[in-house]
Amino acid sequence: MTSPLRFRCVVIAALVLGLACAWGEAARAAEWRPETFTLDNGLMVVVLPDHRAPVVTNMVWYRVGAADDPRGRSGIAHFLEHLMFRGTKTVPPGEFSKIVARNGGQDNAFTTSDYTGYYQRVATDRLPLVMELEADRMRNLQLTEDIVATERKVIIEERRMRTDNNPSSLLSEQMMAALFLNSTYGIPVIGWAHEMAKLTRQDALDFYKLYYEPNNAILVIAGDVTAASVRPLAEKYFGSIPKGPDITRVRPTEPPPISPRRVALTDARAGQPYLSRYYLVPSYATGGKGEGEALDVMTDVLGGGATSLLYRRLVVEQAIATSAGASYDSDSLNDTYLAVAARPRPGVSLEKLEAAMDDVIAEFLAKGPSDDDIKRSKDSLIAQAVYARDNQQTMAQIYGSALTSGETIEDVVEWPKRIARVKKTEIHDVAARYLKLTRSVTGTLTPGEHAGAAPSAPLPTAPQGEMIR
Repeated sequence: MTSPLRFRCVVIAALVLGLACAWGEAARAAEWRPETFTLDNGLMVVVLPDHRAPVVTNMVWYRVGAADDPRGRSGIAHFLEHLMFRGTKTVPPGEFSKIVARNGGQDNAFTTSDYTGYYQRVATDRLPLVMELEADRMRNLQLTEDIVATERKVIIEERRMRTDNNPSSLLSEQMMAALFLNSTYGIPVIGWAHEMAKLTRQDALDFYKLYYEPNNAILVIAGDVTAASVRPLAEKYFGSIPKGPDITRVRPTEPPPISPRRVALTDARAGQPYLSRYYLVPSYATGGKGEGEALDVMTDVLGGGATSLLYRRLVVEQAIATSAGASYDSDSLNDTYLAVAARPRPGVSLEKLEAAMDDVIAEFLAKGPSDDDIKRSKDSLIAQAVYARDNQQTMAQIYGSALTSGETIEDVVEWPKRIARVKKTEIHDVAARYLKLTRSVTGTLTPGEHAGAAPSAPLPTAPQGEMIR
């Protein structure tokens, strides 16, 4: 199993927020040019040619995530992700990954609030094999009561390890529940423990039969291939799977926020105190024209690294924090969150740190960003988009996450141009509109007794939004 790839925190935000392939004329010449087609059964296929090495990344994305879990059955999307490795009529339980490994490949899967994905990275001549394996489990999953019972214990233990035994994850979980009063984003991707314990074989099969259909999926293949070489393989392995009913995802939306909220957690396992705040903001899918791009640039100016405003003020100039940053979960289907966080230096109270952070945000709202800060952030975001082209799996992730979350191919390709066009007034406008305490949840984590023995966690600027098998 791999370590979690955090699409929705600072590191992976650089990948998902960098929804683009090229910038400038020189980059255009080397741009990854997607080739797309759709099978008769509705399966969309996206091919990202990259002929630098005889390697290919095969990804199947389903337009379903934890926010689509039925009420009272939280965690079923992630549970099914695990069960998808437990065998079909032709592939015995536990053999899927072994077959991939025996053929020199790597594989894994992931679940977020909005999508579920499965991938393999193999030599190009093994692409037919992994496509056949994915098509097989799209249609022929076999589950016994024993398999379900065993895997249910696995996900419950996973929750204990990743959430229940991690104070920062517990705080983030509580903050998300407080921020989203009505949206299903307030329910953790992995699920609530008491509901996970009751998930059944029938729950998994019902979810599988409803959502795991070719017309609810996207096949993304990046690597040493072309659409011409992929099309006959897609037709051969996926084309015979019948189209399922069309699915429209309708989710509850948030009421207008009217009051700031607070969450305070004291835990003896916390190595150090920290401060975090989530603001309710629109995503690219729900915001007005240009709002998502302005929020992207604004977030980077405010907390995007060691040159950001929060870092300069709190860490460098005032020397009251050891770290400070911000992140924006831009690719959600529904309204989302913008997170800011800081960790105090020893001897500095969380109250003093919060007051200082509020002063920085108030200064930002009053004066707006400087021209130099805007240029730096735009250059950084665009550069991240260019650098992302060096990794075929990253590119497959960018396109898959975008297309399953309401974006288009054109949105991905044109993203750097839209970032370059963001105006200073637009950044100031979204800051004034959304950086309001009435739209926020502020969370504090305070070490309890014997806390010094526990290691400190990385700065938590975003909650655990993705579960990887």
